[in-house]
Amino acid sequence: MGRRLSLLGCLISTSLLSLVVAAPAAAAVDPAVTDYVALGDSYSSGVGAPGQNIFCLRSKQGYPGQWAARNKPKSFTDLSCGGAVTNDVRSLQIPFLSSRADLISITIGGNDAGFAPTVLGCQVGTDAACLDKVATARTDITGSLPGKLDATYAAIERKAPNAKVVVLGYPILFDTASASCGLAGMSLAKRRALNEGAQVLNDVIEARARAAGFTFSDVRDEFAGHGICSSSPYLNGLTVVPPQNSFHPNVNGYTYGYLPALVSAL
Repeated sequence: MGRRLSLLGCLISTSLLSLVVAAPAAAAVDPAVTDYVALGDSYSSGVGAPGQNIFCLRSKQGYPGQWAARNKPKSFTDLSCGGAVTNDVRSLQIPFLSSRADLISITIGGNDAGFAPTVLGCQVGTDAACLDKVATARTDITGSLPGKLDATYAAIERKAPNAKVVVLGYPILFDTASASCGLAGMSLAKRRALNEGAQVLNDVIEARARAAGFTFSDVRDEFAGHGICSSSPYLNGLTVVPPQNSFHPNVNGYTYGYLPALVSAL
């Protein structure tokens, strides 16, 4: 009896192993037959990089433009727009999304969480005021943002049901290895608070993207060691000209941060 059970176990194990070996690998994206569409906010439109246009602040040096230039897809449509929130994606971008899209990339959610006013408020306010702003943003991130993301991802799925959708996260903005961040830099307490808020934001985006069946690509690893205040930052600090570049990736951030994160997801 024991030998028969042992043989049965071997047969089951062998069958399971054959199923695993026979399971097809996920197909790589073939640019030659790919209709690629970029959706989302300023982190997709390329704010912070050179060559931004007036309308939506799109730059060819953003990660979508760089991927398209390097891979020559069958078609490339950039619908991303600086300042976009989830409702803008649903009402102003998805209506122009082709149902034939094969690949879609998107960053969204930061503006819904009050990214700009929170960071700028921390720049000019006290440590205590900054912590209060981050706490308010976290309430929005964990409270209302999941539903907004779900509605946005569902709208994308309805419009382009056959597309591979890559949702990219946001980088951790600040390096905290040093207590000092220069004359105009933020205090260590502010930087840590904003970084913790970014972690929460990414966790929520990842959870909702995976729940929608989309691919989530985390950019935190690519930006690690290259935050604002580091020796080789991939992000702009506070900028005066042009002001919209403040706290957005620079061209290195798009080239060595976001672009590899997109490529790895494909």
